[in-house]
Amino acid sequence: MPIGRRAFLAGLGAGATAQLWPACGALASPGAITLTAAPGTAQIAPRDMNPTGVWHYDGQTPGPVLRVPQGARVRALLRNALPDPTTIHWHGIRIANAMDGVPGMTQAPVEPGGEFLYDFVVPDAGTYWYHPHRQSWEQQARGLAGALIVEEPAPPPVDRDLPVLLQDWRLGPDGAFDEASLGSMHDFSHAGRLGNWTTVNGDGDATWPVRRNERLRLRLINAATARVYTLALKGLDGWVVAHDGMPVPPSPVPDRLTLAPAQRTDLIVDVSAAEGTEAVLAVIDRQGAYAAVLMPVDGLARPGPEPAPAPIARNPAPMPGALDGAAQVELKMEGGAMSGLASARMSGREMGIRELVEHGMAWAMNGVAGMPDAPLLTLERGRTARIRLVNYTGWPHAMHLHGHHFQVVHDGRPDGPLRDTLLIQPRETGEIAFVADNPGDWMLHCHMAEHMASGMMSWVRVA
Repeated sequence: MPIGRRAFLAGLGAGATAQLWPACGALASPGAITLTAAPGTAQIAPRDMNPTGVWHYDGQTPGPVLRVPQGARVRALLRNALPDPTTIHWHGIRIANAMDGVPGMTQAPVEPGGEFLYDFVVPDAGTYWYHPHRQSWEQQARGLAGALIVEEPAPPPVDRDLPVLLQDWRLGPDGAFDEASLGSMHDFSHAGRLGNWTTVNGDGDATWPVRRNERLRLRLINAATARVYTLALKGLDGWVVAHDGMPVPPSPVPDRLTLAPAQRTDLIVDVSAAEGTEAVLAVIDRQGAYAAVLMPVDGLARPGPEPAPAPIARNPAPMPGALDGAAQVELKMEGGAMSGLASARMSGREMGIRELVEHGMAWAMNGVAGMPDAPLLTLERGRTARIRLVNYTGWPHAMHLHGHHFQVVHDGRPDGPLRDTLLIQPRETGEIAFVADNPGDWMLHCHMAEHMASGMMSWVRVA
């Protein structure tokens, strides 16, 4: 962390825990809520620095936490007070296609001064989030993101249910947003735009007082544009209970937890740190480890820890099952720095690497830079599909499929949790399988926002 190190804020009392992050309620009611995207400022940098210029929803960075019951109808009116067009993508929701928020595919972009009403039902409980899908390498980097929590009819009993939305920012030495670095082809062709300052729920010095043996549900959300977070716990013992909104059988939290851009993981943890010490949610990077959230322990919630949680009821999302007769296709990821990519098709013609770079392209998928004219797959509704993802590049990619959840294929069979985003490491191959039950045209792209903008996007059609 070049700007500084997290510090325990001794003056923050236990009463502040109720204000960890403002929430927006009553979304199941007939009336629409309003999300106004606008420029503003926020205290992103350490408190001895000036506020940072950001883009935010409803004056909040990140945007308000939207909590709804499973099966609820959400009506959210986007008002665009930005200088640029925008949309909202409701990440991970198996949504009606017209509400997916992809400009040029599912809707026209919302122009400055314009409005768009998103009206959809949330079929699956779990942890989701919302963000722009137009020029997200800039709009998301400036702060536009928020959590969408869909609550189970019978949620697991915990003392507190806490979104943990991680963002990284590239700030100057005075705490100002680094405008000059936006749109850098170096970032586009390498790992993406990596920040030098991490916030949790908009706070760069997040400190949450807790009690020993208190049980917490931590909803981890990676809302960074490109950073792959490696997380670790200290003084918190518990279980992984969901990935990307979908429940999994409770399993012990590993020593290191990887969270790619757009991925989510739900933990249920008990505070095991002794009174008078601190529990920590830590980020581990090449410079070492630092506290993303410090949790000073003051008081006792109960005499001892609670028993292991019961599994959360599964969602109605379809599982692929047997893959006999599944539609199959391969998606080759190419390009980036040091890749040797010589040419790719763009706008219907072959271009050399110099011309591609002039058009802001650094990556290709199946030899096409940018959105191809034809879908990767055309599927009849209810058909199972297999997509083999081959990463020929020197960089990791977080591959996200809209409108569906998938399983990873191992030894010819779908296995493990349902997910909507899969991290593919350099020179690695992965395979996903899903049931094409949601009609429409759906994006499949790298969620490193700079990679998507500079070529890594495709789509599937479900008829």
